[in-house]
Order: sequence, then C-alpha cells, then structure tokens
Amino acid sequence: MTFIQPTSWPEALEARAAHPEAVPVAGGTDVLVELNFGRLHPSALMDLSRIAELRVWGRESGQVRVGSGVTYSEIIAHLVDDLPGLALAARAVGSPPIRNRGTIGGNLGSASPAGDCHPPLMAARAEVEVASLHRRRTIPISEFFVGPKRSVLGRDELIAAVWVPVATGPQVFTKVGTRNAMVIAVCSFALALHPPERRVGTGLGSAGPVPLPAHAAEQFLEGHLAETGAWESRAPLADSVLARFGQLVAEAARPIDDVRASAAYRRRALEVLGRRALSWCWDEYRGAKT
Repeated sequence: MTFIQPTSWPEALEARAAHPEAVPVAGGTDVLVELNFGRLHPSALMDLSRIAELRVWGRESGQVRVGSGVTYSEIIAHLVDDLPGLALAARAVGSPPIRNRGTIGGNLGSASPAGDCHPPLMAARAEVEVASLHRRRTIPISEFFVGPKRSVLGRDELIAAVWVPVATGPQVFTKVGTRNAMVIAVCSFALALHPPERRVGTGLGSAGPVPLPAHAAEQFLEGHLAETGAWESRAPLADSVLARFGQLVAEAARPIDDVRASAAYRRRALEVLGRRALSWCWDEYRGAKT
C-alpha cells in the first residue's frame, strides 16, 4: 500500500491528481474502521491531517466557511452560536475521542445516509467546496449525495470546506438510536427557522439512500406562518399544525428495512421527531421575542 502525506493544500491537490485511486483520510474514524474489518482494500491512502489550511473556519459575507479538517469538537467549542444545528449534530457523534478526531470533511466524504452532520447542513442549505489541481467548484448540499456512500466528488477532487449560512433563527437536530450515545442513527431530523427570509429548512438522515429534505413540510409551515402572521405575532402553534408537519416529514422519507429498524418504524419515528423539533424551535423563537 502506498501512503501519501501532503503537508499543504497545493501539495494535496497535486498528489490527488497523481494518485486518483488514493483513499483520503482525515480523522480516520470511518476509513480505519473499514480497513480493520477488511471491507476496504485500497492501493493507496492519502493522509490529510497535517494540512493546516483545512483546519480553519471563519465568517465571510453572512456565511461560515468551515474547513474540511475541522473536527466535531472544534465545531462544538467555537461554532455553536453561528451554526447551532451543526453543533448539536456534532455533539451526537460518537464519543469524545471520536469527536476529537472526526472531521466534517470526513463525514461528507464518507457520504453515509446516516451521517449526523448532513441533516443540519441540508436544513441550512449549505454548499460544499471541492477542488482539484485545475478547478474549484461549490456544490449545493442537496446535489452532493447521489447514493449510499456515493457523492459527486470527482476522482481528482478533494473536499476543501463547507459553506453554511449563519443561523438567523432557532435550529434543532435530533435523532433516534438504540441507545443514548455512541450510536449510528436509526433516523435523524434537523429543522432550521430563517425568520428574516420567512423560510423553513429541513433535513432527514438515515431515512433514504441519501440525506433528504422534506419540501412539502417546509412549504406547509411557511404557508401557515405567512397566512396567520405568526412570524410577526409569534403566537403558539396549534397541535394540528405540529401534527401535520410531523406527518409531512414522515412522508418525505424513503426508508428501508435493515438491521437497525424497519421502514415503518423509521417513518413513525420521523413523524414524532418532526413534531417535537418544530415545537422546540417555535418555543425558542417565541422566547426570543423582545
């Protein structure tokens, strides 16, 4: 096996062009598991952990650019105010050692439907910045995933960063698992309210071949809030509104039966998660009234 260890971003892109077969490794929390279980047999590995350019984050024009090498622990510690939904998802990942090593770029690169960071990125309408030796492009998160553990990332490309709009309202991430910690999501859901734009964002995880938005639920809630003037009044939401939103979230799912749960269970769980997430978000929004 060939081991490649670039120490700068330009060097990494050159190495990627020369070795498109190499499997990128950031924190190694996914790749090394696959290696240990004999499910992955790469001819080359590319360690990206020494590239300082990937470990930075910062605000730019109403967005936060989060380098692909930023760890879950760093997101929790430094980005909870700007990106609360993503920080909540980062808290749900594994154990402290995993959060200290795992990165947002690794989560995206693995492209697992159960990836915890994917639903809040979907709800926020983030974009993924990727680059090769000859070009740079940004891809809407809704277009990044094409199947289980498959993305649009080219063989000569690496993930540079993810661009996430700064939160303008409450955000929630919640998931169901077989225990309270260190668990792969049976299903997960993220909700983001964007009051200045009168917009709602959603993201479903482990509920289909790729992370999914619940467009009908978004449109229903946006319509209700606009028609009733609730954005301005911040009036309580009726139980019927919470229930209908949860139903529409569940209807957006495309789950399967697997070892973690049945498709029917996932739909029911998402209905509950959707209803609860909206209740929590709206209560927070109402409490923020000045």
